[in-house]
Amino acid sequence: MSRQAGRPTDRSNSCEADADDTRVVTAPFELKSRLTSLLNQGYGARMTAGFCWRWSDPRRDGSLVSDGTIGDWSRPWNLKSERSVGGAPPSSLWATDPAGFGQVGCVYTAQGFEYDWNGVIIGRDLVWRGDRWVYQREFNKDPEFRNHNAVDDATFDRLVRHVYKVLLTRGMIGTLVYSEDAETREMLEGHVSN
Repeated sequence: MSRQAGRPTDRSNSCEADADDTRVVTAPFELKSRLTSLLNQGYGARMTAGFCWRWSDPRRDGSLVSDGTIGDWSRPWNLKSERSVGGAPPSSLWATDPAGFGQVGCVYTAQGFEYDWNGVIIGRDLVWRGDRWVYQREFNKDPEFRNHNAVDDATFDRLVRHVYKVLLTRGMIGTLVYSEDAETREMLEGHVSN
């Protein structure tokens, strides 16, 4: 199989999809498994999330803390710094270095980059209720967003929606979406073909 611009040119045995293909997955393990399969086929792939978990610094021994935890699944955030630690690339190289697949990227490392397949975890900070999107500020871990004195509710709503808009638009071929919230996942499954 030959490669051009980071994508296989023979897609006869791949997860063939039209451009802008969006699929909903039912668990973070499925998200990781499907993205890993796409990587093994020669596609580029990354996993991202909104600020739905705390973001720890690496441990003294250089290992990364798996802050991204959903049930039994966990994964560390991308690095904050411009120094490689524990095999993870510096933050500016997360989207392009193959080792970046081992961490969940944030809006700051994903913005401005695109990869073939994009995996997005929508946290409990943005959920679907009834007929609309609703923010839940208590589930957002970004200290800048959580500061009620600096960010009023209307601005918080706009910022959270912007984060997910950026994250959901990084995939050049397709995007796999997982929501931590069951009602949101059900709505997505009803609106997105798998």
